[in-house]
Amino acid sequence: MQLMKAAAAGLAALVLIMPVAKAADIVDTAVKAGDFKTLVAAVKAAGLADTLKGKGPFTVFAPTDEAFTKLPLGTVADLLKPANKAKLVAILTYHVVPGRVTAEDVAGKTVSAKTVEGQPLKIDAMNGVMVDNARVIKPDVMASNGVIHVIDSVLIPN
Repeated sequence: MQLMKAAAAGLAALVLIMPVAKAADIVDTAVKAGDFKTLVAAVKAAGLADTLKGKGPFTVFAPTDEAFTKLPLGTVADLLKPANKAKLVAILTYHVVPGRVTAEDVAGKTVSAKTVEGQPLKIDAMNGVMVDNARVIKPDVMASNGVIHVIDSVLIPN
């Protein structure tokens, strides 16, 4: 009996000193996924990393590295230049909707969602999910401060 009490006390002490795993925020989730190197570099160049690590919640329509290769040659390098920061911020914030919007929230609907950039995105979830002209290829990647929907193209505001 004494041995069991000692073991229980030891286990309780171990639990108290073990670090608690914190759920990853949107930026850390994207980094960990590995398919968003271009997006993460752009977010950092635009000065938006701290915002997307913030409280949120945010819904991010995240283009993959492959999606960025669909842009005309030189576009990404041009956008990453300090002189084009405002344009980069506008494009990136067009991929972000305030609040947490899951696939279940829009299933079977066509809706409009106002982006952080200010313009609305058209979300058509009648047959798969399209966001403007991008297809959602992986919905509902949960983060501590929101949700990521992986898309196959970069969204460009008007």
